[in-house]
Amino acid sequence: MLPAHLRMLARLGNGEVTMQVDGPVTQRSILDALEAQYPMLRGTIRDHVTKQRRPFVRFFACEEDLSHEPPDAPLPEAVLSGTEPFMIVGAMAGG
Repeated sequence: MLPAHLRMLARLGNGEVTMQVDGPVTQRSILDALEAQYPMLRGTIRDHVTKQRRPFVRFFACEEDLSHEPPDAPLPEAVLSGTEPFMIVGAMAGG
């Protein structure tokens, strides 16, 4: 699931993307597949060069903040099976 501003950029109605990921399902493999399917999102979620998560972008799954997990750490089984989404959330600052 994508935040509203990225939905508009990728021209997605509800922000939900379903995709097939080859190999281990990790943050990195999901983002690689997402950017391959929607090239207009390259550089919006993570830096072009370093591939580090951009400030104010958070990753959630199974009600857990996975933003600071290693990008190659396996995601929860519920995400793999499709029963829970991997969510990309735009965080806000300043109250």
